[in-house]
Amino acid sequence: MRVIIEPTYEKLSQWAADYVVNKINAANPTPEKPFVLGLPTGSSPIGMYKALVAACKEGRVSFKNVVTFNMDEYVGLPEEHPESYHSFMATNLFNHIDCPKENVHILNGNAEDLEAECANYEKMIAEAGGIDLFIGGIGPDGHIAFNEPGSSLSGRTRIKTLTTDTRVANSRFFGGNPDNVPATALTVGPGTVMAAKEVLILCNGHNKARALQAAIEGPVTQMWTISVLQMHEHGIIVCDEAACESITHGTYKYFKDIEKDNL
Repeated sequence: MRVIIEPTYEKLSQWAADYVVNKINAANPTPEKPFVLGLPTGSSPIGMYKALVAACKEGRVSFKNVVTFNMDEYVGLPEEHPESYHSFMATNLFNHIDCPKENVHILNGNAEDLEAECANYEKMIAEAGGIDLFIGGIGPDGHIAFNEPGSSLSGRTRIKTLTTDTRVANSRFFGGNPDNVPATALTVGPGTVMAAKEVLILCNGHNKARALQAAIEGPVTQMWTISVLQMHEHGIIVCDEAACESITHGTYKYFKDIEKDNL
């Protein structure tokens, strides 16, 4: 696992965006062999999305031959709802880049058969050749996507019940009332994320400090689903200084030292 420590959220976001741009450009994708990108929602990736939009508008990267799969979506929330992840992705990324609409895949939380929707999502990922780079965030309780504490680390795309903590955390987007946050969601599983060729996790802020510590220094456990990243051959966490307050000084120094020539 690589751990990149940046001084601020802004620099974290730019590092992540530059990494994505470089990966797409290095792959030189074509319609026959697109670059397959897994994408998150939430507050953590907003800065990265802004930087990716800027890179696209400046001509430094094109998304014409990029296929995307989002991590999750609420169940029962209309796609046009301002807090649906369909709306989030359109507002923060897809409305501003040249990625064809037919290349964008987001789970349908209003599907008649939710289990079939999840199974088909896994099938589409496989038919696309698997995900080249999966980007994600970390919840304060260490969850990745909507895989709450206690989730199977080998689980695939499925229906998940959201914890009270997650609904409270997300209530800031729903008028401050946790009861307004949908109780269930469709989400890729840790197994889906781990099957990607590379995984890049964004982690910022003091409220993520315990989760970062668990991800880096703790055991691999279903109670901190992000800890499964320790088992990935090409896992990266890019974080800011604020998120590092719970890791030991030795761990902090170690990652700063081995990455100093790569920054």
